[in-house]
Amino acid sequence: MASRYACHAALSGNFFLGTALTLGRFFLLGPVQNSLMHSSQMLDGQGFGSTVPGLYSHQIPTKVPVHPSSGQYNFGGSQNVSLLSNQGSGQTLNRPPAGLISMAPLQHTSSVPQMLPPSQNSAAIPSSSSSFVPGAYPPALSNWQYGQTPMSQPTGSQTNHFAHVAGTLPTQPLSSGSTNPATSYQYTVSPGGPPLQNSYMKPGFVPPPVNRPLASAFPPARPPLGPPQAGGPPLVRPSAPPVGPPNSSLPQPLLNSAANQEGKGLINSVYLNLKMGRNVGYSYPTLPPGYQNASSPGAPGMQSSPLQYQAGPQPFPQPALGTNHITGSMSGLSLQPEGLRSINLLQERNILPTTPLQAPVPNLHEEIQKLNCNPELFRCTLTNIPQTQALLNKAKLPLGLLLHPFKDLSQLPVVTSSTIVRCRSCRTYINPFVSFLDQRRWKCNLCYRVNDVPEEFMYNPVTRVYGEPHKRPEVQNATIEFMAPSEYMLRPPQPPVYLFVFDVSHNAIETGYLTTVSKTLLDNLDLLPGNTRTKIGFITFDSTIHFYSLQEGLSQPQMLIVSDIEDVFIPMPENLLVNLNENKELIQDLLRTLPQMFTKSLETQSALGPALQAAFKLMSPTGGRISVFQTQLPSVGVGSLKSREEPNQRASAKDIHLTPSTDFYKKLALDCSGQQVAVDLFLLSGQYSDLASLGCISRYSAGSVYYYQSYHHQHNPVQVEKLQKELKRYLTRKIGFEAVMRIRCTKGLSIHTFHGNFFVRSTDLLSLPNVNPDAGYAVQMSVEESLTDMPVVSFQSALLYTSSKGERRIRVHTMCLPVVTTLNDVYLGADVQAITGLLANMAVDRSVSASLSDARDALVNAVIDSLSAYRSSVLSIQQPGLMAPYSLRLFPLHVLALLKQKAFQTGTNIRLDERIFTMCQVKNQPLIFLMLMTHPNLYRVDNLTDEGALNINDRTIPQPPILQLSVEKLSRDGAYLMDAGSVMFMWVGKNCGQNFVSQVLGVPSYVSIPQNMTHLPELETAESTRTIAFISWLREQRPFFPILHIIRDESPLKSSFLQNMIEDRTESALSYYEFLLHIQQQVNK
Repeated sequence: MASRYACHAALSGNFFLGTALTLGRFFLLGPVQNSLMHSSQMLDGQGFGSTVPGLYSHQIPTKVPVHPSSGQYNFGGSQNVSLLSNQGSGQTLNRPPAGLISMAPLQHTSSVPQMLPPSQNSAAIPSSSSSFVPGAYPPALSNWQYGQTPMSQPTGSQTNHFAHVAGTLPTQPLSSGSTNPATSYQYTVSPGGPPLQNSYMKPGFVPPPVNRPLASAFPPARPPLGPPQAGGPPLVRPSAPPVGPPNSSLPQPLLNSAANQEGKGLINSVYLNLKMGRNVGYSYPTLPPGYQNASSPGAPGMQSSPLQYQAGPQPFPQPALGTNHITGSMSGLSLQPEGLRSINLLQERNILPTTPLQAPVPNLHEEIQKLNCNPELFRCTLTNIPQTQALLNKAKLPLGLLLHPFKDLSQLPVVTSSTIVRCRSCRTYINPFVSFLDQRRWKCNLCYRVNDVPEEFMYNPVTRVYGEPHKRPEVQNATIEFMAPSEYMLRPPQPPVYLFVFDVSHNAIETGYLTTVSKTLLDNLDLLPGNTRTKIGFITFDSTIHFYSLQEGLSQPQMLIVSDIEDVFIPMPENLLVNLNENKELIQDLLRTLPQMFTKSLETQSALGPALQAAFKLMSPTGGRISVFQTQLPSVGVGSLKSREEPNQRASAKDIHLTPSTDFYKKLALDCSGQQVAVDLFLLSGQYSDLASLGCISRYSAGSVYYYQSYHHQHNPVQVEKLQKELKRYLTRKIGFEAVMRIRCTKGLSIHTFHGNFFVRSTDLLSLPNVNPDAGYAVQMSVEESLTDMPVVSFQSALLYTSSKGERRIRVHTMCLPVVTTLNDVYLGADVQAITGLLANMAVDRSVSASLSDARDALVNAVIDSLSAYRSSVLSIQQPGLMAPYSLRLFPLHVLALLKQKAFQTGTNIRLDERIFTMCQVKNQPLIFLMLMTHPNLYRVDNLTDEGALNINDRTIPQPPILQLSVEKLSRDGAYLMDAGSVMFMWVGKNCGQNFVSQVLGVPSYVSIPQNMTHLPELETAESTRTIAFISWLREQRPFFPILHIIRDESPLKSSFLQNMIEDRTESALSYYEFLLHIQQQVNK
């Protein structure tokens, strides 16, 4: 297995498998309980072979971290990773993505995952009370602490679930230090993947308000400076420059294209020389106008969003880096008074902005900000990083990152070069925030090692000038993609392989889903991402398993039935997965006949477990994607389940079953992950199906879960349209295979918990057999060492994957943020949306590891603790009321919205599978969609006008203001649209104007509005055109299709509409004002 999945050195660095212990009051809520961790020799990049030409032979001792405050919480299901500081004393979490590893195998435990005994599980011991705050109280299990777990383990703490790996890595040649001239350079801008235009989106629209481009809100920052690492290899001076520019035959790139505007500023040293003279280093000329960029072709998926960065060269030279330079550059900034203002939340009730809330802009010089990563891709909960863990603990706010690393981008700089320049020590990719000490040397912004500039990197093919390494796109773009050279591969990239597994029991056929899925697949067969190597296969199952031979030469598909589900085997394996292009007619025949093949079946049993085992065996040799469609509780064979839902006990937070009832699906998912197979689950069921157990198959294999409650082609036709649109997006969107991702951060910071769908293969390497553009991830961090003398810190994510075209690529995002020393500055830079998103992930894990009530308490305590800390430590004059910093003015409202969300609300009206699915969405949705589902947007739409409207492709998109979520804001004279992300409601008041009723709804009167109206008629009226244009615009850029429900006062769905009125009292939660009074009472204790 080690040879099949050799290490991707692409994302790696020296690392250790250390201990991750969780104690008392913490914030360690992570996603994946790593009790089944592999600890084989597949180190960092395994899954795809690569030789790592850049590792050192010296041993990397485990570093003992500074003790944060006493205990820490472990949010159950988390993958707690031991101290991932980038480079502490002899410890690094960075490892290169690179090629062949010529090393002796490490000592390792069996490569087959082993389940730890219950006592060693990573789930935290349930605690009675909860809060997300650090060190507020003694080590009682009462609150979450935003800090990293200490390395000591008192009685009762959890044992480490990472296996130790003994041995050291032998010396290897360094890829980044090569001085051989490159044979080819190519700078292009990738469309970001195959065309992705949703069938339910109209082409040519700009992103909706939830995803509005953030102009220059991407702060850049300068990395801390430090001495070069001792003990590194000697600096090597490259040979004399070549006489003429190599590769002069390359086409001249396009200039001034909008695609490369992400970071046109002068690389790394932009910080310097902003207001002061330079005292060290060289001054470099300004940047060239642009690099070649190609826009993405239109296609059937979501419209990709451009990286919104300023174009053109940055008008300042590159000086040497120094602390005084950065300080000087920042000294001229004046903070907006509003940012420092305290707000009495009990008095200022109308604080919700009328336009979508934007990410805060870090306090960095304007020219530096232009270099930083788009916050839609990479975002931190605190845009001002506390200098010490003690300061972070005092603020009672979580420190973490939220990522959307594979997001569709209409413009993406792509570099093809034989040399990928990386730090020789921590394996960080060169980026805009490194320092060039001179033309021949650059200093890493994560570990501060001084590296040589390879000879090939000295030449800039764009300007055809030698000696301008600072002008290359690698150091001008915070988001960039590299075409990995051959040394990053041990074997050819895997082909795209798609296997579809269909439930064909009587219950499944009754729903009619197979007709919809077969037709959608038939219509989009030619749009599946891939190339001439694409393979496809089909399995159906009830109480037996049916394979389909699609051998070339057959006149029709041949069904092969395996009835022995206790010992599943694969008949004729060579004909079950076939080349899509060569066998298209047989495949189309099968899809046309499949819906009718089982119409008379009376078989009610479901052997999902054996069917998944068969699918795994079939896919193991190649890897790929399994898409499973299931309609009921599995009832026979391995993995069979029994109903655990008792409707009368839904309100009891202690009795609900959020944990899996079997480990079968998790173990199988880990086996799949090891063979580069991901499993996506489509659950179409009107009855309890134990999604808590079934969902593990997707969670640990980096798959996705789709849930269509009460799906039926006749009784619930609106779900048919939703399935069609979402399945088309699923089938045609971009996909990455055999991927791994690593997140690196500046020395002194460490990562300890990950959230999302994946498996943590080593302490910091996420295994993603498939990666898709709709998946989000989150990590929790702590300050392991004081960041003294560091004006800024940097974060870098690197995703190594195989594209559907068979190319090995590395997508890198780098973000830089300032370091602050005062509590006031920490609060000033708080990103309330990112904080809410991270807390939601933590709360899901707390719900599973402890209880739903514990998670709810912890969410409330997170607000109480942060506002208490602000009151006691920042406010000099104690004032009556509930005071909050301006940056956290929406924090209580967002937490109240979380408490009322289906994942965390109490009450009897939420089905267990529905609750679990919402928790799956919390863990896997990018922040922008998570916030919309948590706190919907409300608009009045009966009076839309062109005032302030957007004009896109000759279409006018109205921009009504966002209203507070309270019935106080509703008028019976109006109509209101609520956008809750995955669903929309249009509530029409009894006295709504006749003009809207007839001109938009197309009915003669209010009473004529149908009870189950879900579509607006396209009428030849200005009002209809505006309303439809606005709703269509809102639906854009979403991987899911929100159904529109048009309701009136008598509609059954009115209760769902009112449930989303966050500021009003509901059966299970206080009103916003009552919640503020409760918070005030606790803060003033």
